[in-house]
Amino acid sequence: MENYTYNSYTLQLEGLIVSKDSTYPVFLFFFFSYLFIIVTNVGMAVLVFIDKNLHQPMYVLFCNLPFNDVLGNSIMVPRLLLDMLRPPSERIISYYECVVQAFVSHMFGTACHTALMIMAFDRYVAICNPLRYAAIMTNKMVIKLTVSAWGVALVMVGILLGLTIRLNRCRTLIQNPYCDNASLFKLSCEDVFINNVYGLAYTVVLFTSSIGSMVLTYTKIAVVCLMTNNKSLNSKALKTCSTHLFAYLIMLLSGTVVIILHRFPQYSDYRKLTVILFHIVPGSLNPIIYGLQSKEIRKFFFKFRSNKAFPLS
Repeated sequence: MENYTYNSYTLQLEGLIVSKDSTYPVFLFFFFSYLFIIVTNVGMAVLVFIDKNLHQPMYVLFCNLPFNDVLGNSIMVPRLLLDMLRPPSERIISYYECVVQAFVSHMFGTACHTALMIMAFDRYVAICNPLRYAAIMTNKMVIKLTVSAWGVALVMVGILLGLTIRLNRCRTLIQNPYCDNASLFKLSCEDVFINNVYGLAYTVVLFTSSIGSMVLTYTKIAVVCLMTNNKSLNSKALKTCSTHLFAYLIMLLSGTVVIILHRFPQYSDYRKLTVILFHIVPGSLNPIIYGLQSKEIRKFFFKFRSNKAFPLS
């Protein structure tokens, strides 16, 4: 007969299972990836803050991504690195810490979609209504878009975790590298039908809204570009939209792989690795993509390098 521990506030994380020979190479990879994410994303956000040329709606809205990447990775990667150096029996986490980690993790995934959706709206207005851009994308509108992106994510994730924390727990092992909603409600011996239904609806609504808004936005942008035959406008649209679309596709592909692998338990080890890469890959590539494509950001770095090379006497 299976032994149960009811409503224990001490949980055990399975962590990332790697061979002894791979432990330190994997540890160093995640460690330097995390450092890169923190330095580049914080650097981009600070750059937008201090450079007045970047005080534009496009860059201000972009700052949602660095903030989300730093927050999402900071709640997951440091804990993962510590657990890799511990034996499995010592990978202990409190229930409250686990809930916080799950909440931030799902906020990260949801905000990836909502932040890129409001950035797509900005690109749509800039290209399809350039004469009214300044009138539409005011500071007030930027604040509204940012609040709506985080507000929607907060409500959706709040309900998701609220349905889980109401359950009594009879198990203590989190079968995942870090805490998430599915791992938490699997600790319960109660009926989790509602959790599964809402989780499915949550995923469908988020992905449908996200993909739908991108298809609608870029279809309208494409129609405008084809109808105008303005080479300057088309070139600007291609540069700004390709950056945004590339960032979106990376995030979408990473998230889709995780969802697909959830349906195949025999590939659980690959799924555990991909859920970590879902945090690391977009967080590492976003600042590179936007930094290389943005003329204003490139100008700042060239100016900074020139000042370093020829300092004032």
